[in-house]
Amino acid sequence: MPNVLPDSLLTLHYRLAAPGGAAWVDTFGHRPATLTLGAQQLAPALEHCLIGLEEGAQAHFELPPDVAFGMHDPQRVQRVPRGLLQQYVPDSVRLAVGDTVQLAGLSSASGASAAATVTAADDHMVELDFNHPLAGKPVVFDVHILGVL
Repeated sequence: MPNVLPDSLLTLHYRLAAPGGAAWVDTFGHRPATLTLGAQQLAPALEHCLIGLEEGAQAHFELPPDVAFGMHDPQRVQRVPRGLLQQYVPDSVRLAVGDTVQLAGLSSASGASAAATVTAADDHMVELDFNHPLAGKPVVFDVHILGVL
C-alpha cells in the first residue's frame, strides 16, 4: 500500500478538536476530504502528522498548542469601528459575538482573505480576533487515510 509523501494527493476522513471539546472540523460520517499535501490546505503541523502513514491507516494525534496552531497572540485582536467594517461586510450582516467573518478586502501575505472571529461587539465597535480559533489550545487530530496518490 502507498505511504503518504510530502506532495501526496489524499482522500481521508479527519476530525480536529480541542481535547474534550466539540469538533472544529469533522468529516467522519460525511463526505471525505480530498487534499494535496504542501498546498496549504492543512496546517503544516497536521500535514507533518500524515507523512509516512499508509493507505488505510487510522491514527490519533495529540498536539500541544505551540505545535498545532501556535499560542494565542493578543496583538492579533483588534477593535475596529463598526462603520469601517462596512467596506468589507454587507450592511445587512449584523456581526455578533462568535461569528466568523471572511474579510475579502484584507489579505494575508499568501493572498488568502483574512478570517476573524468576533469576540465583542456593540453599536459602534467590533472586536476581531485574527488568531486561529484553536490557537493556544491543545488539539486532537484523528485521521483515516482512504486513498493516497
